[in-house]
Amino acid sequence: MFRISKEFHFSASHQLAHLPPDHQCARLHGHNYIVVVELAAEELNADGFVRDYHELAPLKHYIDTHFDHRHLNDVLDGPSTAENMARHFHDWCKARWPETVAVRVSETPKTWAEYRP
Repeated sequence: MFRISKEFHFSASHQLAHLPPDHQCARLHGHNYIVVVELAAEELNADGFVRDYHELAPLKHYIDTHFDHRHLNDVLDGPSTAENMARHFHDWCKARWPETVAVRVSETPKTWAEYRP
């Protein structure tokens, strides 16, 4: 199996208001997010790629247009957790690139959430 991944960055605010008031995530705050999309294929295409990295540019445009410097509570359906974002980005990517197998989202250098159906 061949695997590739590409990393994307954005900054945004969010608030998990459904949590208890003394929980730090219940307060309005922000993160410098990292999104990593992973694609896999058993065979390479005629160019020797799983998929050309350049073909992933629409994800950068989508993130820059809809997520970067936004309030995620206004962008996402459901809680704006890293887990929900990983699933959201996975589904968006899978609809465009069938080789998509997973998406990871980081809020901090030490935390990652992954969606891999």
